[in-house]
Order: sequence, then C-alpha cells, then structure tokens
Amino acid sequence: MASENIITAIDIWASKIRTLIGSFSEEKSRDFHVLWLWVVNSHAIRKWNILDMEEFKSNLDKSLEEAEKMSWIQVSWVQLSFNSSSFDVVVSKGIIAISWDEISASDIDRVLDMARNGVDIPNREILKVVPEYFVVDFEEGVKNPIWMSARKLEVIASIFSMNKNILGNIKKAVADVGIEIYDILPNLLTAPEWVLTKRQKELWVVCIDIGASTTWVTVYEEWVMKFSTLIPIGGDSVTSDIALGARTAIDVAEKLKLNYSQISLEEWDVKEETITLSEISQSEGWEISTQYLAQIVTARYDEILYFVAQELKKIGRDGMLPEGAVIVGWGAKAYGLQSLAKKVLRLPVFIWVPQEKQNLSGTSISDPVFASVVGSLIFWNKNPYARPFHLNLNLWGFYESCKKLLRRLIP
Repeated sequence: MASENIITAIDIWASKIRTLIGSFSEEKSRDFHVLWLWVVNSHAIRKWNILDMEEFKSNLDKSLEEAEKMSWIQVSWVQLSFNSSSFDVVVSKGIIAISWDEISASDIDRVLDMARNGVDIPNREILKVVPEYFVVDFEEGVKNPIWMSARKLEVIASIFSMNKNILGNIKKAVADVGIEIYDILPNLLTAPEWVLTKRQKELWVVCIDIGASTTWVTVYEEWVMKFSTLIPIGGDSVTSDIALGARTAIDVAEKLKLNYSQISLEEWDVKEETITLSEISQSEGWEISTQYLAQIVTARYDEILYFVAQELKKIGRDGMLPEGAVIVGWGAKAYGLQSLAKKVLRLPVFIWVPQEKQNLSGTSISDPVFASVVGSLIFWNKNPYARPFHLNLNLWGFYESCKKLLRRLIP
C-alpha cells in the first residue's frame, strides 16, 4: 500500500471529533479502504468558540493517538473539515486578458486570484475559491477552459471564508498536538463529494447537511456547484425545544430526541403513549406524551425545511430540482423526516445512508454523520496535483510529534 495514498481526515463538530484514516488504490478514485475510524466526545467548543483550549487539544490528541495506535500509521498531517456558523459564502467575478492564444493553468490561477481579490471581507480568512463556471470570450458555462483559444477569460466563483480568530485558534490547537494541516474545508464542500453521484451532479440536485448547530445547503448542476448557503439552525435547536417543552435537562432532552421522538405529518401518525422521564433520569419526575414530543420535533424540522425552500426560491429552484434533495448529517436520522421534506420542499427526497466499505479496522461508516469526514478523503484524492510537499516548520509541533512517537515506541 503506497504511503502517499494514505490520508487522515479529522471532522470537528461541536460535540464530536471524528478521525478517519483511509487509503486509495489509485488517484482520482472514489473507492477507498478504511484503516481506522475513531470518534471522541468533545465539549470544549460552543458556537464554534473554543471555551477550553487545553481540553480541545486533549480531545484532538486522544482521537489521533487511538487512530495511530490501531492503524500503525504515524500521522504528520491531516485534512480538516468542520461545520461552523462562522463560515460565509459570497459570489465574486474575476476577468483577465489572455497573453497567448491558449488558456494555460497559470491563467486559471490568475483569474481565480482576481475573483479572490474582488471581495472585501475584513477580519475573515479565505479558505477556498471554488469556480462555478468560466466564460471564454462570450461562451458561458465552461467547466474547464484549459488549452482553449481565447482573448478574455472570466470566472464566477464562490468565495468561502471564516472568522480569523476562530480559525486561528483551531490552527493553533492542531499545531500544538504535533500535526500539520494540509487543507481546511467546510462540510458543504466535503459531504457532497461522497453523497452525490456523477449523474445527480449533472442534473439539478440539492444536498442538505443537517448538523448540530447549522444546516448546509448545496446545489449542483452540470457537475459544478451552483449555489451554497448556511442556515444557522440544526439538531441542537431540536434538543433545546424538547428541554423547554418537557421542562427537563438538556441531557434528558437529547435522549428523548434520539430514542423516543419522531416527525409526524398528522396527529394520528404517532401512537399515543406516555414517557416517564424517571426511567431516563432518576432526578426527573415528569411525564410527556409521544404525540406532544412529536409536535415539538416536527415544528422545528418544519422550520429548517422551510428555510431551505426559501433559499431554493432565491435561485428559482423551489420545487424544480429533477434529482430532488439528498439529506445527510445527524438530522438525516430523524424518523419521519423524508415524508415531511417531500411535503415542504415539493421534491423527491432521499435520506442518504452509505454502503459499507471494505476496511481493516472492523469499524462501520454506514451512518450519514460520516458523510463529511469521508468526503474529505475523496476531495483530497481527486486533486493529486495540488498536494504540496509537507515540511512542518512549527518547532513546537515537531517536538510534540517526537514525544508522541516515543510514547508509542517505549512501553
């Protein structure tokens, strides 16, 4: 197994850190093998501000240490993805004149730089410039203009940026545990890499990633991303609603959400039963009916889907996507979501559950919450020409890497 085809991806959420080590048999392939997957609970982040740097670094180190120990691979750099409300997406245009008769790779770099420089985003760091399409002279909708004859090249690109302070703290934490960041990607770019097929990307399709605190919406047509946006509501809002409605603690509300709740279109869809909260927590003496719980959960999911429909309406695609909607993330597991989404979005709706892959660890990735971390692997493998030579010049990070290696060698 070639070491250059082994990649470590870390997906950071508000409550979990997922570390996945995988390998590819060939470049630009979607077919991968799982070497190890490890999930660590993390409560050091709230609303994407690091509340406790030491705890956050400890959680990162614990996740990496277990993955390294079980896969027998020393991790020196990672592909990082996360879901944050501090992300922002703006559309920008870049225009350049072509010096020679044909468009070269350097011309594409120049026009993307023009699009990047055309936005004014103070106190934010640009992570990615993703071209939606190119205009070669007067021909619009070009996906890859390299080596085409032209005098002028334009690009319409999505600019992904993030709050500098939040990003700086995350970078520092990763460096302090002794690893280098290869790339940082928002989940709305990584999840569709695994979730959507080539056929779906060719036609109009929307990928909806319902996370803990945010919901990402990404629309594709003709293999390129046409639209992306963030809705600052997610699964945590459902938990908070249950806690308020049932007058119970957040931890109990989370268990109610995961184990007892379901989405209903009509009141009689849910069998009337009584849930005794003391069976979940001895400190609780209340009771709640299954129908009342369903009303709370349904109202919040209906609101999330309503905002998704409003975003699609902005681009004239409300109820007009031939390939429909594909839902991933934690929220995709809510019972009854598919029926509600069909009603609100007026589209074919598919709840995406991945097929199991061949792996060496015995772990399972057959869960929609792993869409973004696996998508990071595929995103990396699709762009082999962009892989830099990694020389970590962070002396403290190098020192920490040496300490970690010695801990594994010396019993």
